[in-house]
Amino acid sequence: MSALTLHYHPLSSCCHKVLIAIDVLGIDVDLRLLNLGDAAERSAHLALWPMGKMPLLVDQGRPVPETSIIIEHLQRHHAHPGRTLIPHDPDQAIEVRLWDRLFDLYVMTPMQAFTADLLRPEGERDAHGVARARDTLTSAYALIDHQLEGRTWVTGDAFSMADCAAAPALFYAVTYVPFAPQHARLAAYFDRLMEHPPVARTIDQARPWFKFFPGRSGLARRFFDPLSQ
Repeated sequence: MSALTLHYHPLSSCCHKVLIAIDVLGIDVDLRLLNLGDAAERSAHLALWPMGKMPLLVDQGRPVPETSIIIEHLQRHHAHPGRTLIPHDPDQAIEVRLWDRLFDLYVMTPMQAFTADLLRPEGERDAHGVARARDTLTSAYALIDHQLEGRTWVTGDAFSMADCAAAPALFYAVTYVPFAPQHARLAAYFDRLMEHPPVARTIDQARPWFKFFPGRSGLARRFFDPLSQ
């Protein structure tokens, strides 16, 4: 049994970000499925991390929360030799951390606003909030598309923590706001992400759960076929 335990759910975009990083870094981690709807599990989880969010890494009894912090902790203390997601060069590391933040704040967060709205009763839907989230995603798509000019991955030639953040954020975001024709570089980048082995494996592991995703009607058939469920 590994000294590392990740409390997670296979449908969670935040968990996907860390699962991709774990795969890239070549780390052995025990995965513990977390059901926050179960009172006992939720209570135990809150005892570990009072904010109650996931994923949560536990390293020899020490809780390590928040996706970017988890990834940096894993790289610093547990990565297979030679594998990195945050460059050692300080300036390059800053760019990776910047784009990691941009994906979390301006793609993943508005995407989650769409999902949260679908979970509300009809009479409590937030049309204004959804419209604002749509505008944020549209602006983010344009920014990312511009950044990708001449780049394979979002900060250059190497797959980084920023791409770990990008993959699940974009995977779910396009179910609500598809890419526009002018975002050709972004669309090509998305395809590269989906074909990248650590990303593809993470998505494959989540396939049985996609039927529970509120925005599943927007998932491409290569990822989810409702007729086969």
